[in-house]
Amino acid sequence: MTASKINNAVTIDENNGLARQHSTERVSYIAEPSTRPQKQLQVNHAYESLAVEAAIALVINGIHYAVLMASPSDLEYLALGFLYSEGLIQHSGELLDWKITHLTPDSNLTAFIDQRFDELATLQMLEHQLQDYDAYIVELTLSQRRHQQIQFQRRQLSGRTGCGMCGMTGLSQALPDLSAYHREGSTYSKPSLDTLLEIREQIVNAQQTHQLTGAVHAAATLYKGQLKLFEDVGRHNALDKLIGWQLRHKLQLDLVVMTSRLSIELVQKAIRCRLPWLVGISAPTSTAVKVAQRYGLGLAGFLRENRVTFYID
Repeated sequence: MTASKINNAVTIDENNGLARQHSTERVSYIAEPSTRPQKQLQVNHAYESLAVEAAIALVINGIHYAVLMASPSDLEYLALGFLYSEGLIQHSGELLDWKITHLTPDSNLTAFIDQRFDELATLQMLEHQLQDYDAYIVELTLSQRRHQQIQFQRRQLSGRTGCGMCGMTGLSQALPDLSAYHREGSTYSKPSLDTLLEIREQIVNAQQTHQLTGAVHAAATLYKGQLKLFEDVGRHNALDKLIGWQLRHKLQLDLVVMTSRLSIELVQKAIRCRLPWLVGISAPTSTAVKVAQRYGLGLAGFLRENRVTFYID
C-alpha cells in the first residue's frame, strides 16, 4: 500500500463562504497490468471543498415564519423570492425592509427567541446548536396589509435541503390555487436549441461552487446577453434567489435553466412569477408537466451537450 500526506492546514472559507475545506482520506486501487493478479491499494490525504449548508430563519414582522436549509449567499434575494413564490407578497414593494444577522455562539441570541417558548431553555438550546450549525436570521418587514393576510395562513415550516414542500401542514398549501396565473397555452416562442446549448455551456463554466464541491444546484438566465446565475444546496432556493433578483430589478425574463430535475414546486414558483419557459438539465416529473401545461408554462428537460426535450400538449 502506498500513501501520500499533506501538512496540517487551517480550515478556510472559499468563494465568499459558500464552500469550506475539510480534510479527507481517499482510498483507491492503483491500476495494474493484467499480468499482476494482486491489486495495490493507494491512500491519499488531502483537503477538499464542501458546500456550506446553513439554517436560514425568516422572521416576518417579528413572527418566526420559516426555516430554510440553504447556501448563505444572496439572502436578500432568497427571502424576496421565497415571499413571492409562496404567494405571501404580490410585488417587491411590499417588502419594506430587511436585516440579515449571522448567528454565532457569541451572538446576543435573546432578541431572536420566539416568545411562545421558554426563553431560558431556548437560549441554552440555541447556544448548544450553534456549535454545530451555521445559522442566519433574516428579519423582514412587510406592509401592514400583507402582515394581516399572513396571519391567516401562518405556518411553521422546517425545510430540509432539496425539499421545497417539507414542513407543510396542509394539502391546501402543498397544492395551491394557481388559477390567477392561468394562460391559454404558452404564448411565447420556443427557445432555440442553439440558445439553450449556449446557456448550458456558460452555466458549466460559471458554476464555481459546484466545481469546488459537486453539491449545489443553480438557476440561471440570460439577460441582455449576460449570464446571471445563483447557486444553492437546494434547487428551490436557487430559483427563489433568481426570482428575488428579478423582482428587485423589475425585469422580464425569457427563460430560466435549472441544473436539476424539474419538480412540482419549481413549476409552481415559475408560474407565479409568470416565467415563459423553465428548462432543466434533468427530467421533469409527470405532475410538473401536467401543471405547467395547464397554466401555460413552457417546459423542457434533458438539456444535454447536443439535445433538449420539449414537453408539448
